[in-house]
Amino acid sequence: MEKLLEFTQRSDVFSFSVLIFLLKILFIIAVIMALFMIIYDRFVQRENQLLINYPLIGRLRYFFYMIRDPMRQYFGDEKFYESFDKVRWVYNAAEGRALFSSFSPGQPINHGLIGLKNALRVLNQEEIDPTFEVTFGEGCESPFTTRSIIGRSGLSDGSVSPEATQAFTKGAYLGKFPINTGEGGLTTNFFYTHQCDPREQKWFEYYEGTWFAKGVYYLFNFCFNQEVAVDIYRTLVLPKKEAETFLFDKKHMTCFRVNWNRPLSDFPKSVPKDLPDFIFQIGSGLYGVRDSEGTFDEVRYTKVMRFCKMTEIKLAQGAKQTGGKLLAEKVTEAIAYYRGVEPFQDIVSPNRFPFYDSIGMLFDFIGKLKSLSGKPVGIKIVISSREDIEPIIDEIRLRIQADSQAYPDFLTIDGGDGGSGAAPLEMMLRMGLPLKEAIYIVDEVLRTAGIREHVKLIGSEKVLTPDDVLVLKALGADFIAIARGFMMSAGCIRARECSGANGRHCPVGLATQDLRKRASFLVEQKSRHIALYHEKLLDGMVGLLASMGKYSIDEVKQSDLFYKEPNGYMYDNIRNYFKSHLHVSDTHRSPSRHLDRDRSQHDD
Repeated sequence: MEKLLEFTQRSDVFSFSVLIFLLKILFIIAVIMALFMIIYDRFVQRENQLLINYPLIGRLRYFFYMIRDPMRQYFGDEKFYESFDKVRWVYNAAEGRALFSSFSPGQPINHGLIGLKNALRVLNQEEIDPTFEVTFGEGCESPFTTRSIIGRSGLSDGSVSPEATQAFTKGAYLGKFPINTGEGGLTTNFFYTHQCDPREQKWFEYYEGTWFAKGVYYLFNFCFNQEVAVDIYRTLVLPKKEAETFLFDKKHMTCFRVNWNRPLSDFPKSVPKDLPDFIFQIGSGLYGVRDSEGTFDEVRYTKVMRFCKMTEIKLAQGAKQTGGKLLAEKVTEAIAYYRGVEPFQDIVSPNRFPFYDSIGMLFDFIGKLKSLSGKPVGIKIVISSREDIEPIIDEIRLRIQADSQAYPDFLTIDGGDGGSGAAPLEMMLRMGLPLKEAIYIVDEVLRTAGIREHVKLIGSEKVLTPDDVLVLKALGADFIAIARGFMMSAGCIRARECSGANGRHCPVGLATQDLRKRASFLVEQKSRHIALYHEKLLDGMVGLLASMGKYSIDEVKQSDLFYKEPNGYMYDNIRNYFKSHLHVSDTHRSPSRHLDRDRSQHDD
């Protein structure tokens, strides 16, 4: 017995020693593997920009992402969108993965739902008209017919990184959809797809490096990659403060940017074919079309519109009804150059658009823009009631009756649940009607006024998937603008660090001006993802139209929608739901009362 106890004690000591030894070995192996992953992710792989900046932490993110579904009861369900399935759909669509779901949606829908009515006799997808287009400004000298009813909403160069702007530009060019410049102006990065020709294109300024600079470029391109080589080349050729305002053309080995000081006669008569369809946005700061005194520059605007298809005046957006905000950390030398401001200082645009003392004054300004460009002009607004929009539509009706072109060709309706890179939380939470209700109201008022065919509607708010697009189209939107869906297709992981406040930056180099984070952004890869996301949106819409028995997107109407309340109560006619909940009347008020009130305020 004593020998047995002695053997047992010796075995415990032996086993503990072996365990300690094995743990040490495992620890050493883990450290070696971690070092290997850090080196590989940061310096070798160029498939995932998050892992370049955060090799180990980034891998933890994908591990938790992998176990989210089986462990969702511990991590919680999606709160912002209807379900996490919609978020996953965007990522899968952008990366070309299968878009089928299994068993059921990832979480039950416990709120009201607008549904699409299916047909008993469905169509085959090849029977659906693949044309998804809309024409803006049919009465203008140069109307704009889009090649898609989906476009990227306004994201300025500055709120997102230069690399992100380049990726969105090429994605829009590949996908053949419009892209809104945002209120930061038409910057050099929007010319990413353009092939410059120093001999023919006088509207650019060019800088070509010496044989030494070219040699350094080829060396770094061979040893590392083209992005590094271009950065070195620009540093050797250009002043440091201006380097980021130039693009690099490999064919001619030149750096180029638009020279806005060139005479108007040097600018192209029509938009170059190797650019996407730009919608130029003017905010209250007039960035990109203002002179040294900060006032509107007619000649500069005319030059800008030689590259753009139409203009959107931004009066407000869903997340904030004030002027745009860009923190000092994002106001680099390049951004300051584009906007005509001082670098490294906060940019806070005026709350009210400078030509909006009255509706009449705003419309007269719109008329001026139309006469300068010959192209459509519209306004971006947020509404909270029918009374908000009636005075604007009254004035449009009167101007149409007077055979005037000084009125908006389109209204962009941004929903109160829309997002922003930098907005006061209290405005995000409390202001503005949600988009579906707002679109319904504006469409109803336009029809009541008898001018629906003269004014197009653009809807924007929390759109991710094909069903979101089709619901808005049925409610009355002619065109759908998407920001967050395209952001996610470009690699956004919804870290909510877009503003750059408190020294925190977007971890994937998308919504930041931090040089280190930006260096990880994979422009060419993300441009393909952006284009693919748009393609899958259209494919999904074709599938829905086939299930609804609709041969064309133009056949979709409000009667194709139903509403299901959380308690199970159904509205077979969506109009009955809105009328009972919004108390929308078919009676159109007298225009004179609104116009007189507006003009009296202007006179004061």
